[in-house]
Amino acid sequence: MAKAFRLMRENMKHVDIVFELVDARIPASSRNPELDEVLGQKPRLLVLTKTDLADPARTKEWVQYFKDQGLAVVALDTRGHKTPQIMTKAAREVLADKWANLAEKGVKDKAIRALVAGIPNVGKSTLLNHLVTKNVAITGDRPGVTKKLQWLKTPTNLELLDTPGVLWPKFEDKRVGEHLAMTGAIKDQLINNDDVVLGMLKFMRDYNPKAITERYHLPEDSFDTMTDVEILLLITQKLGFKDDYDRAAERMLIDLRRGKLGQYTLEVPADHIGEVVDD
Repeated sequence: MAKAFRLMRENMKHVDIVFELVDARIPASSRNPELDEVLGQKPRLLVLTKTDLADPARTKEWVQYFKDQGLAVVALDTRGHKTPQIMTKAAREVLADKWANLAEKGVKDKAIRALVAGIPNVGKSTLLNHLVTKNVAITGDRPGVTKKLQWLKTPTNLELLDTPGVLWPKFEDKRVGEHLAMTGAIKDQLINNDDVVLGMLKFMRDYNPKAITERYHLPEDSFDTMTDVEILLLITQKLGFKDDYDRAAERMLIDLRRGKLGQYTLEVPADHIGEVVDD
């Protein structure tokens, strides 16, 4: 993280705006709390990604929540064909005053230079791939280009600087770690899959138990008559994994992350009212 933040600081003076990407399924947990100090007062656009996997109603709530905090925000499926236009329009709105001043000085059609930041697995690569088409150009011979970072030019007059996805070293809230693990932001080798899945089952018990019973062909009253541990063991049997519940847990996490258990959002704005979201 220290190396990534150093690269960000070195290049901050070369960008007009920061695109901060967060996972729409975990909008609070996927924001690195140490990023604010690095970005300072640089104009920012908060981008809620993976909306195709998130609960649409919850996404609307989160967009309004962040707007109420004074942040510019867009929510999108980064693979959508309108993504380049949406991102460019939103960036121009954030920078409207600055661009108006440049226009008065005779500077027009200036490309918007954006630094793209976010935690691992938040969709940065997908966004970049859909913003930058076959006409991609690496714009070198200018400040900000290093051996580790490259500028990518888009047809909509954006110049993008990708940065490594980084997590912070310690989670103050246990739920943050659980949510990051469920959505795949933390490498599975570093966690106990069965513990994560038990947390998932606890969430689904209240949120959408039918998604579990239908996906794994369980009795409809499973969540009424069984504990989460018993459900995990039953699913292990249903999947043909005998007593290998860790293997079953891995399969269930893959299903969750790929949308096989329906759209879901693990966090609601009401749980975060009163928190400082941006300095």
